[in-house]
Amino acid sequence: MGKPTGFLDYTRELPHDRDAIKRILDWTEFHEHMSEASLKDQAARCMDCGIPFCHTGQLVSGMASGCPINNLIPEWNDLVFRGLWREALERLHKTNNFPEFTGRVCPAPCEGSCVLGITSPPVTIKNIEVSIIDKGWDEGWVTPEAPEKRTGKKVAVIGSGPAGLSAAAQLNRVGHLVTVYERADRPGGLLMYGIPNMKLDKKRVVERRLQLMEAEGIRFVCNTEVGRDIPAQELMDGYDAVVVCTGATKPRDLPIEGRNLKGVHFAMEFLTANTKSVLDGHRNGGFIDAAGKDVIVIGGGDTGTDCVGTSMRHGCKSLVQVEILPKPPEARVADNPWPEWPKVYKLDYGQEEAAAKFGEDPRIYLTTAKKFVSDEQGNVAGVELVEIRWSKNEKGQFVPQDVAGTSRVVPAQLVLLAMGFLGPEQPLLDQLGVERDPRTNIKADHGKYNTTIPKVFAAGDCRRGQSLVVWAFNEGRGAARECDRWLMGSTDLP
Repeated sequence: MGKPTGFLDYTRELPHDRDAIKRILDWTEFHEHMSEASLKDQAARCMDCGIPFCHTGQLVSGMASGCPINNLIPEWNDLVFRGLWREALERLHKTNNFPEFTGRVCPAPCEGSCVLGITSPPVTIKNIEVSIIDKGWDEGWVTPEAPEKRTGKKVAVIGSGPAGLSAAAQLNRVGHLVTVYERADRPGGLLMYGIPNMKLDKKRVVERRLQLMEAEGIRFVCNTEVGRDIPAQELMDGYDAVVVCTGATKPRDLPIEGRNLKGVHFAMEFLTANTKSVLDGHRNGGFIDAAGKDVIVIGGGDTGTDCVGTSMRHGCKSLVQVEILPKPPEARVADNPWPEWPKVYKLDYGQEEAAAKFGEDPRIYLTTAKKFVSDEQGNVAGVELVEIRWSKNEKGQFVPQDVAGTSRVVPAQLVLLAMGFLGPEQPLLDQLGVERDPRTNIKADHGKYNTTIPKVFAAGDCRRGQSLVVWAFNEGRGAARECDRWLMGSTDLP
């Protein structure tokens, strides 16, 4: 610990974001950078707490508490304080294959369980993390590290999202020949097409890491959907092991009257087509335009926020975001104690932009959609909304109940459904013959990752259900470890 009184001497500071009105005019990342001197002060706030909960990586009350990939946070905070940036990068890479991704898109459960956060604002762990890796790239410290020798074993990874990339990186590290299959035209999965460019730059950040992985010997095969373009059995016959990392991509629908109207879309249809158009430099056939439209986003969470931010950059006329849950409190309440994830109100980047443009947070709480209203041409023209209250039914379960007299129709020419995901798509799993759990996820124990089919492993959202990017990294690394153990009889992977 570099400065024992650091947490007393310095207050929490984060880098400034670009002006909300100006940044909606482009697709550039919106975070600014802090000086090394300021970062050193922030790292000094790490307080040598004895038992650092920040890197425990546990589930508490069903939510992540601490870092799921067990980042050695106090160690690299101390190294940053001492100015030992390269050493800090080495410690960071010991547990995290892609800190430039987690440092940008992870919600930072580590900060929610920071011991300093019991009484004071927590350490700015996430910002220090991304600053370490960004400096590493700038200084040329991040270079391809191909394995010294190959085992001769071939592994197919299906899906190039967070779980697939981390599994591929780890398996390649111990010398296996890894081929990653991706059905989209670019690798990266959720990191490429599920997260907008202003939150995670594709060319400068994502493609840079993918190119390094290729230089290390990993092969990416795009525009290839296993189970459709090539049969699953071909991979079973041609590889020594298969790791399934297809994600939970089946969206939750809202089957109410008018669902089939033109202009009602799943969030990922909107976000994927937009990012593809940004990367290609022109609008593609599937592009969904929010320009000049009244937009309603149904659902909260990161995906809903990304829909808000993307609609703002299109130049939408108005924006409403519908949340069925109550507005969170401003601070922790008694039944949400540390080190649980703090369920508190915050203005994320998309809502901040909408508030700057339209004058207020676009979210309306304790509200649900009852019907999509049509115009004469079969386009959505509005959404009938009603306020709800949560009350217990005859089984003692909390369910939403409509509040009489609160129904109203809000104009909308574009509706985006961002209500989460129900699980993995099933055709590939049917071909593989893997057993599934009651939620249709692949049945494989956490920590072991082996499915009911020999030599087939599963990791990420297709195994655990919709979750955080950082949990996918945890699972990809774990599946690689167990796959390597199965192939070689033992493993040195963490």
